Amino acid sequence: MIRWLLIGVLAVGVTGTAVWGYQEHQEKNAILVQAENSYQRAFHDLSYHTNLLHDKIGTVLAMNSQKQLSPQLADIWRITSEAHNDVGQLPLALLPFNKTEEFLSDIGEFTYRTAIRDLNKNPLTDDEVKLLENLYKQSGKIEKELRKVQYMVLNDNLRWMDVQLALASDEKSDNTIIDGFKTVEKNMEGYSEGDLGPTFTGASQQNHEYQFLKGENLSEEKAREKTKKIFEIPQGAKVTMTKSGKGAEVPTYSLSYRSDKKNGYMDISVKGGHPISILVERDLKEAELGLYEGSEKAKNFLEKYKYKGMENFQSTQYDQVGVYNFLYIQDDVRIYPDSLQVKVALDNGDILGLSARDFLMNHHKRSIKEPKISEEEARSNVNPNVKIQEQHMAIIENDLNEEVLCYEFLGTLGESTYRIFINANDGIEEKVEKLKQAEMKFE
Repeated sequence: MIRWLLIGVLAVGVTGTAVWGYQEHQEKNAILVQAENSYQRAFHDLSYHTNLLHDKIGTVLAMNSQKQLSPQLADIWRITSEAHNDVGQLPLALLPFNKTEEFLSDIGEFTYRTAIRDLNKNPLTDDEVKLLENLYKQSGKIEKELRKVQYMVLNDNLRWMDVQLALASDEKSDNTIIDGFKTVEKNMEGYSEGDLGPTFTGASQQNHEYQFLKGENLSEEKAREKTKKIFEIPQGAKVTMTKSGKGAEVPTYSLSYRSDKKNGYMDISVKGGHPISILVERDLKEAELGLYEGSEKAKNFLEKYKYKGMENFQSTQYDQVGVYNFLYIQDDVRIYPDSLQVKVALDNGDILGLSARDFLMNHHKRSIKEPKISEEEARSNVNPNVKIQEQHMAIIENDLNEEVLCYEFLGTLGESTYRIFINANDGIEEKVEKLKQAEMKFE
C-alpha cells in the first residue's frame, strides 16, 4: 500500500515538474519571439526611414519655392529622429555604428536650424545647397547598403536574436547582418564634419569645453591638500586619489574617502584646482537651519573657492537638504549658461554636493550689447493671462545652442509659476519654463 502511495506521489511530482518545465519553455519562447519581432520591426522601420530620408532630401534639391522648403526640411528632421530611434532599438550596442549615427544627427541638426529660420528673408545659400547635395549622396549610400541587408534578411529568413548572440561572442564575422551593418559603417568612414561645409561645422558641438579654466596645473600633492580642506575628511578615513586618463573632457583629480560616519567623492580640475563636483553621504539629523540660512552657507562656500559674482535664483528643500541653483551676474544680467548647484545639510550647514560643470565650461567675460526693444515691448509679447511678478535681463542658450540676450519675466497663470524669456532684440518668445512645485506627499 505504502509502495503504491509513494509511486503515486512520485508520478504526481514528475508530472508537475514536466508541466512546469513545459510552461517555462513556452514562456521563454514567447519572450524570444516578442524580442525577435521587435528587432525585425525596428530594422525594417530603419530601412524605410532611410529610403524616405534620401527621397525627401532629393525633393528639397528639386524645389524652387521657399514657402515649401520649411515644412519639407522639418519633415526631414522628424525622419532622422525616427531613424535614430530605430537604431536605438536594435541589438547593436557592441557594434561600432557611431559614424552613421553621427551622420543622422548632422542631417537632423542642419535641417532643424534651416527650417526654423525665415527662408523668404534668408534663402538657402550656395554652400547650403552643396551641403544638401552631399547629404543626398551620403544618404543614398546608407539606403543602398541597408536595402541589401534587408533583402538578405527576408530572403534567408535571418534572425536578429542570432545577431545578439554573435555580438556577445567572438564569432562576429560569420553573421550576415553584422557584416552588412559593418559595410554601412565603413562607407561612412569617408564622411567627416568637413563635408558639412563652413555653414554648419561645429554648430551642434560645444567647441568651448573648459577652455575658460584659469590657473596653474596642480601637482597631485597640492590637489590632495586642497580636496582635504574642502572635504574636512574624518580621521582614520580611507582616502584614494586618481588622475583622469586620456580622452577626458578635462584633466581632473578624483578623490574619494570612506569612514564610519560619512563617505565622500570629489572631482577637481588639474588646471587651477577648481572643484567640479562634490558628493557627500552621511546620516542627517533634524533640520536646524532654514532654507535662507542654508543659502547663505552655500554662498559663503562658493565665494571661498573663487566662484564669485553668483546669485541664488532658485531654492528647494528636500527633507533635511537644501538645494540651491546659482547664476553668474554680469552688469546686472543673469548668465544662465554659467550656472551651478549646491546642496547643503540643514542640520548643521555642511556642504553635501556641488555640480559646477556648466559654469566651468561656459564662464567668461561677455560683451553684452544694449537691447533693441524696450521692456514694455517685450511685455506685450507675453501671454496677457500671465500675471508678471518679476522682471530681469538674462542671457540664455536658445534651441540652436546660441547665447541670446532676453527679458526674463517671472509670472503666474492659475496656480502655476512660469519663467518666460523674450528675445531683447526681436521680441521672439525664446523659451517658457514651468517652475517645479513642492512634491505632494502620499502617506
